[in-house]
Amino acid sequence: MGRKKSFRKLFFSIIVFVLAFVFVPELDAEAATNEELQLVSKIFDVNYYAMMYPDVADRANGNPVYLLNHYVVCGVYEGRNPCANFNATDYKTKNPDLAAVYGDDMLAYVCHYVRAGAAEGRDGTPVAGVVEVVPPTNLTLLGVYVTDYDAKAARGSNIANASKKIGCRVLEPGQTFSASNSIGPRTTANGFVTAPVFIAKQHAMGLGGGVCQVSSTIYAATKMAGLKVSERHPHSLPVYYLPEGWDATISWGALDLKFSNPYDTKMLVCILADNGKLTAALYKEN
Repeated sequence: MGRKKSFRKLFFSIIVFVLAFVFVPELDAEAATNEELQLVSKIFDVNYYAMMYPDVADRANGNPVYLLNHYVVCGVYEGRNPCANFNATDYKTKNPDLAAVYGDDMLAYVCHYVRAGAAEGRDGTPVAGVVEVVPPTNLTLLGVYVTDYDAKAARGSNIANASKKIGCRVLEPGQTFSASNSIGPRTTANGFVTAPVFIAKQHAMGLGGGVCQVSSTIYAATKMAGLKVSERHPHSLPVYYLPEGWDATISWGALDLKFSNPYDTKMLVCILADNGKLTAALYKEN
């Protein structure tokens, strides 16, 4: 009964409230690479994880990206299940040939299962058996992307600030998301500091330098989700954290990243900055 209440509390906070600010405690260990995150996301069930592990759900404060990050950073090494029918520790035990290759790198077992193990018919079912989840899954991950940043630099402070201002935004069917408006004015009063920026193909300093990595990472997530955007502008110079053509610069009152919810159910735009890893994820309500 406690698990159900915890799950409902998490889901209610996501869907009913538009979270303009989400405080999420930092995860202590290094997060996954983008390639690893893409593979894990194929089997990770955020609703299952929240219901089965209320201790983590309580710390997530309504941000499903925290749950995904928790699994790749901590949960997989703690023996937690990413979904009802897979456990990395049991996969390692049942496949000793893989143990000789991957050793104690538990995330590698998850990636192997997604890449090849499932298709090969390898067994990764939890020893305790498949756990049925009631109520059924309510959120589906559409796309996720992670980029790296220097958490100790001034632009890292701006990235963290902008990410908290977005948190998890709920979009009603047909509603448009604006990255610039969600973050708000890049001013000292709004918590931003001076950091490197691009101005007319030149490196310069400006208030809020780094916030474009937030909009760019969200844009990368829309590309992974196959969503169309209604407004997107490239930087005047290449960025180090994304492939060419995957960035999206924003400027208050001028340039923006915009896209609409094309589904007939609610959609979530979530972003989390944690220890040098910036993760954006898009979900839709089933």
